[in-house]
Amino acid sequence: MPVIEGVIERLTFHNEENGYTVANFKLSDSSSSCAVVGTILPVTVGESLRLTGDWENHASYGRQFKFQSFERLAPATLTGIEKYLGSGLIKGIGPQMARRIVAKFGLETLNIIRSDPEKLHEVEGIGTKKHEAICSAIAEHREIEDIMVFLQGYGVTPSYAAKIFKTYGRQAIQVVSDNPYRLAEDVFGIGFKTADKIALAMGIPLESPKRLIPGIEFFITEMTNEGHVYAPLDEFVAWAAEKLTVDQEIVHGTLPALIQKKSIICEESPDLGSLLYPAQFYYAERSVAERLMRLSRAEKTTGKDVSAALQKVRDHNSLKLAPAQLQAVQSALQNGVLVITGGPGTGKTTTLKALLEVFRSAGLRTLLAAPTGRAAKRMTEATGQQAKTLHRLLEFGYESGGFRFCRNETNPLEAEAVIIDEVSMVDLMLMHNLLKAIPDHCRLVLVGDSDQLPSVGAGNVLRDIIDSGRIPVVRLTRVFRQGNESYIAVNAHLVKDGRMPVVSREAKDFYLIEESEPEKVTALILQLVSRRLPTFLKCDPIDDIQVLAPMRRFETGVDNLNTQLQKVLNKPGRTPAAVYRGTSFRAGDKVMQIRNNYQKMVFNGDIGRIVAVDQEEQEVRVAYPEPEGDRIVPYDLNELDEIVLSYAVSVHKSQGSEYPVVVMPVTTQHYIMLQRNLLYTAITRAKKMVVLVGTKKALFMSIKNNRIEDRRSLLAFRLRQA
Repeated sequence: MPVIEGVIERLTFHNEENGYTVANFKLSDSSSSCAVVGTILPVTVGESLRLTGDWENHASYGRQFKFQSFERLAPATLTGIEKYLGSGLIKGIGPQMARRIVAKFGLETLNIIRSDPEKLHEVEGIGTKKHEAICSAIAEHREIEDIMVFLQGYGVTPSYAAKIFKTYGRQAIQVVSDNPYRLAEDVFGIGFKTADKIALAMGIPLESPKRLIPGIEFFITEMTNEGHVYAPLDEFVAWAAEKLTVDQEIVHGTLPALIQKKSIICEESPDLGSLLYPAQFYYAERSVAERLMRLSRAEKTTGKDVSAALQKVRDHNSLKLAPAQLQAVQSALQNGVLVITGGPGTGKTTTLKALLEVFRSAGLRTLLAAPTGRAAKRMTEATGQQAKTLHRLLEFGYESGGFRFCRNETNPLEAEAVIIDEVSMVDLMLMHNLLKAIPDHCRLVLVGDSDQLPSVGAGNVLRDIIDSGRIPVVRLTRVFRQGNESYIAVNAHLVKDGRMPVVSREAKDFYLIEESEPEKVTALILQLVSRRLPTFLKCDPIDDIQVLAPMRRFETGVDNLNTQLQKVLNKPGRTPAAVYRGTSFRAGDKVMQIRNNYQKMVFNGDIGRIVAVDQEEQEVRVAYPEPEGDRIVPYDLNELDEIVLSYAVSVHKSQGSEYPVVVMPVTTQHYIMLQRNLLYTAITRAKKMVVLVGTKKALFMSIKNNRIEDRRSLLAFRLRQA
């Protein structure tokens, strides 16, 4: 079989998932180059390789070398070593540092790095701290290469190697060999399928408890990712058996071991039959119901003179409160727990200000919080009092055993009143942790819009609390126009009530630009965001305009819109880029975190801006806005699957955020997701202008589809029973 040697000159194509590579290859035995095609991970420009394979003539691309195997070679020239070393191979060594190292050690550079890295101290610019970092990176590089070889032996793409090493360190191969299913639980991006592939290749039988127990645990967790808190037993067993390719009897027979392990709970319901819960959700649901009812019944701190404070607001009414708003303030003083719900423009913010005024006058220490940094910042600006994210309010911390909240039943919040905004975003587990930290003498006010989409996490907490009928609710229904000519709030309420919004010329902040062809819809959105709206409104196209879409897929979906918007809003070539799985991340890009990362203290849905791509340190730094100011969060290159471009985001991910301008495609391409509460949620994100691009037919379909997302939860039932 033919063998060629040479250097990677240019990467024409490289898939970081499976390693498929097309490259321009400079041959060592001549001055010519050729195209090479095959699988290699990782691959670096400047790398010297020995390739074994065959020559072939491709119908479109001509003569190329298709390699079956490869061997890495040490670069033979000083230029080759410098290019190879400065390519990002080792964290802390960029092009300039590589130049200095090669100038010092010449052709012996790579041997010294491999066998005697202590000598790097002799290079100008490498102090003790830098030296330690580089030596650590060299050791890590060797470990990761070992893991890559190990994974390839089981037919798994080696792109996961760096993540596995970061999770388990030098014990990685041993841990995975002992129990490959730990990968699905511990390593973000590796699901049960990948772990199962390794396990089956190791010879673990399909019906082994070692496979079935983590498999069932994984799939019941998948259920909660769809928003459900429990699953009907028979339905879950059938689904899990199909996923695990075993008989249903096998799954049934494994459940007792999981129940004994206390990872799942099976509850009998008179109306619903046998129900399966992940244990933590079962106990959280019961706890939320019990604690809400206990808070609502407990005697509260009265403060100096609550009645006098309330009378002062009534008499002076400097905030010009409507009757329902006054009722909300009075109810908050009379009840241990209160829900205030209302749509846009109904005066929720004014009501919050009045509540704060009363609580302050009464001498009640009041804490404010919201689920996200953006929502907390907005609450701070609206009320004039510092608001925190719920995680910061509960003093979140991370330890080796996992994350925890320092505020809990043994160390409760020091407050007589707590007000939470955007409660529709709060999932069951977060509400559980919040309620554990609220002392019995404290008042709790929950503010939100129950007509919006439910939380990203499991449960439908706000709607369940309202539907239970056990907690007092004040509904703000009167729409206070945001301005003499504003139609955003008016149209949001029309949509909520199942009526078409006003899109005539009189609605100067609410537009429908009609276009039926998806490609033209995309082109219109690009024009609107990059030129027309910034010029017309004198606003920033990245900070002030947010594109929302119903789905990720299709021409007018989130993924394609992000690709196209990045091209016009942050053009390539201006700054260094970090490329991850086909996406280029550059300084200035707007990005979103897509998983909870408790070590970094960033959470699913947080939006920030990339402020730096550091090629030498191999990290991307993102600034996330918080009430106290921007917080800079670093990401290693192998962690970039935690963020996505967010020039466009899904409507679900936009919850809790407000934007000056919202632009949204409304096309029949997304007919599956065209529903009333999704359109309503999108409209209510805008403060100054809404621009819909699409057809009246798709808009009508959205408004007429009032299918409420069915989430399996028994919180309302448990509240009635508590």
